Amino acid sequence: PAPAADGCSKMVSTFISALNFFFVVFIFLIMELLWAFEFQLRMLKIKCLKLVFDCFPYHANLTHFSHLLLSVLVKFNNCAGNKGVRYETNSLDFKVRADGTLYAVLRSEKKLTVSAFFFPTQPKGRKAVPGEPVQQQSDTLLPWRQHQSNNGLRRQKRDWVIPPINVPENSRGPFPQQLVRIRSDKDKEIHIRYSITGVGADQPPMEVFNIDPVSGRMYVTRPMDREERASYHLRAHAVDMNGNKVENPIDLYIYVIDMNDNRPEFINQVYNGSVDEGSKPGTYVMTVTANDADDGTTANGMVRYRIVTQTPQSPSQNMFTINSETGDIVTVAAGLDREKVQQYIVIVQATDMEGNLNYGLSNTATAIITVTDVNDNPPEFTTSTYSGEVPENRVEVVVANLTVLDRDQPHSPNWNAIYRIISGDPSGHFTVRTDPVTNEGMVTVVKAVDYEMNRAFMLTVMVSNQAPLASGIQMSFQSTAGVTISVTDVNEAPYFPTNHKLIRLEEGVPPGTVLTTFSAVDPDRFMQQAVRYSKLSDPANWLNINATNGQITTAAVLDRESDYIKNNVYEATFLAADNGIPPASGTGTLQIYLIDINDNAPELLPREAQICEKPHLNVINITAADADIDPNVGPFVFELPAVPSAVRKNWTITRLNGDYAQLSLRIMYLEAGVYDVPIIVTDSGNPPLFNTSVIKVKVCPCDENGDCTTIGAVAAAGLGTGAIIAILICIIILLTMVLLFVVWMKRREKERHTKQLLIDPEDDVRDNILKYDEEGGGEEDQDYDLSQLQQPETMDHVLNKTPGVRRVDERPIGAEPQYPIRPVIPHPGDIGDFINEGLRAADNDPTAPPYDSLLVFDYEGSGSTAGSDYDYLNDWGPRFKKLADMYGGGEED
Repeated sequence: PAPAADGCSKMVSTFISALNFFFVVFIFLIMELLWAFEFQLRMLKIKCLKLVFDCFPYHANLTHFSHLLLSVLVKFNNCAGNKGVRYETNSLDFKVRADGTLYAVLRSEKKLTVSAFFFPTQPKGRKAVPGEPVQQQSDTLLPWRQHQSNNGLRRQKRDWVIPPINVPENSRGPFPQQLVRIRSDKDKEIHIRYSITGVGADQPPMEVFNIDPVSGRMYVTRPMDREERASYHLRAHAVDMNGNKVENPIDLYIYVIDMNDNRPEFINQVYNGSVDEGSKPGTYVMTVTANDADDGTTANGMVRYRIVTQTPQSPSQNMFTINSETGDIVTVAAGLDREKVQQYIVIVQATDMEGNLNYGLSNTATAIITVTDVNDNPPEFTTSTYSGEVPENRVEVVVANLTVLDRDQPHSPNWNAIYRIISGDPSGHFTVRTDPVTNEGMVTVVKAVDYEMNRAFMLTVMVSNQAPLASGIQMSFQSTAGVTISVTDVNEAPYFPTNHKLIRLEEGVPPGTVLTTFSAVDPDRFMQQAVRYSKLSDPANWLNINATNGQITTAAVLDRESDYIKNNVYEATFLAADNGIPPASGTGTLQIYLIDINDNAPELLPREAQICEKPHLNVINITAADADIDPNVGPFVFELPAVPSAVRKNWTITRLNGDYAQLSLRIMYLEAGVYDVPIIVTDSGNPPLFNTSVIKVKVCPCDENGDCTTIGAVAAAGLGTGAIIAILICIIILLTMVLLFVVWMKRREKERHTKQLLIDPEDDVRDNILKYDEEGGGEEDQDYDLSQLQQPETMDHVLNKTPGVRRVDERPIGAEPQYPIRPVIPHPGDIGDFINEGLRAADNDPTAPPYDSLLVFDYEGSGSTAGSDYDYLNDWGPRFKKLADMYGGGEED
C-alpha cells in the first residue's frame, strides 16, 4: 500500500514491511531445508518461490532491499557433483551468481526460470596449448559426451541438448566478446578443429559470430540489435586435422536479450477527433496508438498512455481521460459547449516499461478534439415586430427583411433558418424566403394584392431551424414575430368584364344599326375617373364606338361572305382609357357572329367547254356554286331559257343531282363553231335566287375517240375554208420575201468583197517575199563608221552637225508638216483620199527619212488632233486586217 500522509500511517506501513521481511526470510529458510533433498524436489522449490511472489506483491517496499531480501540459493547436482555448472535466468530483472545465489535487480512480476549448464573441467594431465587462454570451468560446454562402464566397455554415445545462449543487445564490449567455449571429450586423444556455420557466421550477416578453431571459444564480434534480428541458429562442427568429422554437428541457438532501447512511436503525430457538444461523461472521442519496437512480451515493449495537458482548461481542466492500455480517449466531465469552446488540444504521452516514468522511455503526440455543433440554440428574432409596404398588383416584390440570431454553427442545418407564416394571410399573398448568406427572412409577394380589397395585412411569422432541436431544448418565445404590411393604391387600368364578348346577328344590317354596348369597368373605386373608348382594330371598318358610353353601331353593311370573316365571325378590338396620372388603359375584343341570308345567286362552272359536232359522243358536266351556306344553297335547279328559241332547239340539259348537271346536243349535227349557251340556275333559299350563266361551248369535229381534231379546233374557232386558204397564201408570200432578201444580202456582200483595192495589186507588198540577191561585198565592203548608227543621247550634235551629213534613223527635227486628220466617222470610200493626202504630205517633208527607209505614216507628231493609232481599220473587215496590224497602234508602238 502507498505510504499515508500522516505519521500513524507511516508507522503502520513500516510495521507491515517488517512483517513481510521476516516472513520471507522464514520461507527461504524452509526452502533451504527442502533443497537438501534429491533433484526431484527442485521443481517444487521453484513453485514455492513463485507462490511467495504471488502472495506478497509488495515489490515497492522490497525494491529497496532487493539485494538483501531476495537472495535464494539454487543448487544443481549432477553425476559428478556441482563442478562445472553455470546458472542463467530468462529475465534481466534477476541475476544468478556463480554459486547459485538468485537476487532481484528490478521490480518484476514475471515468472522466473533458472537454467543450469554443465561445463566439465579440463582433464588432468593435459597440458595447455601455447597461446591458448586459460579457460574458466563455467564457460566450457561439452556438447559431445561419452560414458564408459567400469569394465572398460564404451557405452553408446549420446549428444547433449545444448540450451540457448542469451546475448544482451547493445553490449558495449570490448569486442570480440566471448560467449561460450565448445569442447569435445576427444580432444585429449586427437587434435580437433572447431567451426560454426549458419546465419551470422558464414551466411549474411557475415562474421557476427566466430569461433577459435583450436580452443573452441565462440565470440560475438559486434553489438547485437534485437530489433534487427532476435535470434540466430548456428551449427557447431568438430573435425580432425584431416577434415574428418569427429562429432555430429550440434545446433546452437543464440537469443538476443531485449533491452529498453526504443521509445514508443505514435502512428500519427497529430490526431483529429470530434465529440458533440453536451455529450455525457464516458462518450468515446478517439483512439491514439503508439508502437514500441522493443519486445512486447516484456516490460520494454509494454506501452501505457496518459494525458499530459489539456488546452483550454475550460470548463474543467480534466474534460477527457484516456485508457492507459488501449489509448481510447473519452469524456470524463460534462459541460462541452461549442459556443464557448470549439476545440481542445490534448497532449498525450506514451511510456514503455508499463508506464514507469522512472525507467521507461516516453514520447508525445497531439490530439485535436473538435466540439461539433448540435442544435441546442433555437433561432430568435432580433425584434418582435417588422413593417413593410407594397404597391397593389405587384408580385415578386420583397416587402420586409426579417433578421434572426442563432448561436449555432453558421451555414449548418443547425443554423439555417426556415420561416413560416402561421396567421394573417389566408389567401396566400405572401411567402418568406431565406437568404442563404445572411439567414434573413425575405417577405415576398407571390400573389398580387388589391388595395380596394385589402389595405393592410398583419402577419405572424415563425422561424425554426433546418435541423430539429436537440433533446431537451424548447423553442424560444422570440421565435415568432409580427409583420405589418400596408398596401398602396395605384392607378389601375380599366377592364372589360366580358372579354371576348360575342354577339350574333344576321348579315346585311344597314349602317347605323346599334349592335351592343361594350363598356369597361375602372377598378379604382376610390378615384373619380372618366373612361374613354376608341377603336384599336377594325379590319373592314364596319363599326363605330361611342367614346363616352361604349355603344357600338355599324358603319357599313356587314357581309358574311367578306374576306375579313373567319368561320362566320368578325373580330374587332377596342380600347378603354382613364384620365388618371399616369393614364391607364385596357383592351377588349368584340366578336360578331354573322348569320347567313340568301344574298348571293348561284353561278355555273366551267365558263368554257367544248363538245363534238355530233351528239352522243361526249357531254359537258356543269357544277353550280353559291357563296351562301346551307340552307341558302342547293339543291339547285338547272334549265335552259325559252329565248332565244335556238337554245332549246339545239341543246338539252339533264340534272344529275342537287349540284351537278350535263349539257349536250339535242340535234344530230351542229356546225363547228363557238356558241354561247345561257343556263338558268336557281338555289333553294327563302326566297330563292337565280342566275343566268352563259357558257361558251366550242363545237368541233371529233375523231373516233370523241376528241377534237386540230383542223376541227381551228374550224371551231370560227374560220371558214376561204379564210384558211387566204392565211396559207399570206404565209407563202412572206416566206418568198424572206428568201429574196437573203439572196440580195448575199449578193451585196459578194460585190463588196470583189471590189478592187485602192492600190495596184502589183504594188501591194502585203504577204509578198522580197528577194534582193545581194549579200554585201565582203570584208572590203565593211569599212564604214558604225557609230553613225548609234542613237545619240542628246540632240545637240544633230543641231550642230555639218550640213549634208544626217543619220536616217534620227527623229525628224524642225517644222513638221500638217498631216491629214482622220475623219471621226470613217467610211470605206474615203480611205483612198486619206492615204493619198498622207503620201503627199510625207513627200513634201524635208526632214523625212530617205526613200529607201521605212516610211512611217502613223507618226503624227506631238499635238496631233487625229490621235496616234489606226484601230478603226479593224472594223473594215478581213481584207484590211493586214493594214491594221501594220499601222494600228499598240502597246509596242
